[in-house]
Amino acid sequence: MLIAAAVCPCPPLLVPEVAAGAAPELDGLRAECFEAIHALAAARPERLIVVGPADRAGRGPHAQGAAGSFRGFGVDVDVRLAAPVAEDEASGGGDAVDGGSSRSLPTSLAVGAWLLEHAGWDLAVPVEGLGVGEPLAAERCIEVGRELAGRAARVALLVMGDGTACRTLKAPGYLDERAAPFDAEVARALAAADTGALAALDEELAYELKAAGRAPLQVLAGAGEGARLKGELRYDEAPYGVGYFVASWSS
Repeated sequence: MLIAAAVCPCPPLLVPEVAAGAAPELDGLRAECFEAIHALAAARPERLIVVGPADRAGRGPHAQGAAGSFRGFGVDVDVRLAAPVAEDEASGGGDAVDGGSSRSLPTSLAVGAWLLEHAGWDLAVPVEGLGVGEPLAAERCIEVGRELAGRAARVALLVMGDGTACRTLKAPGYLDERAAPFDAEVARALAAADTGALAALDEELAYELKAAGRAPLQVLAGAGEGARLKGELRYDEAPYGVGYFVASWSS
């Protein structure tokens, strides 16, 4: 059963080394992400599942300890999903792509792993990852969410995903007047823990507005059915023209 959830955005810029000189601009967002993860820990889950968007290579399950890297963004930063980074990897001497044992984490899950590490996640709590493809139909997302909620008596989700990327003229997807209302509905649904509203998000519109979090949010909708959780919206802004949300769901 789902007993808690956190929603965080997944831009690599959350990692200060990637953001470089712009890192202070997102200090408030990072702080809210850490607080949302602390709230997850306070719920004392038996299992945490990190869900985020992924391209074809990163879709599917990722085991605890799976490795990820931000080297593709020009920085020597490696992560593992709820496990310490080996010393040789941290110094650039290891296999940062797969840690020698598994596929590399997609970027969204790598950001999630970085957040968990820096929020001080208790490594005694089992963690796994799930990369979700953007084209995954809403019905299937909801089914996946139900399956995840049934993994243990006390399941928590860390849902990684951005809102639209069309909020300003300089946004990655340029300005689209439909973006702000779409993000406003997502923010309202997260604040109210409204699983029905998340399940009803328009797949085609989300794709047109480059809302990379649509599928993970609909996984959350399925997992949260019947859980009667309360929502708290911690952050709702669009720096760089991309909608970012941080939210907590708890009993």
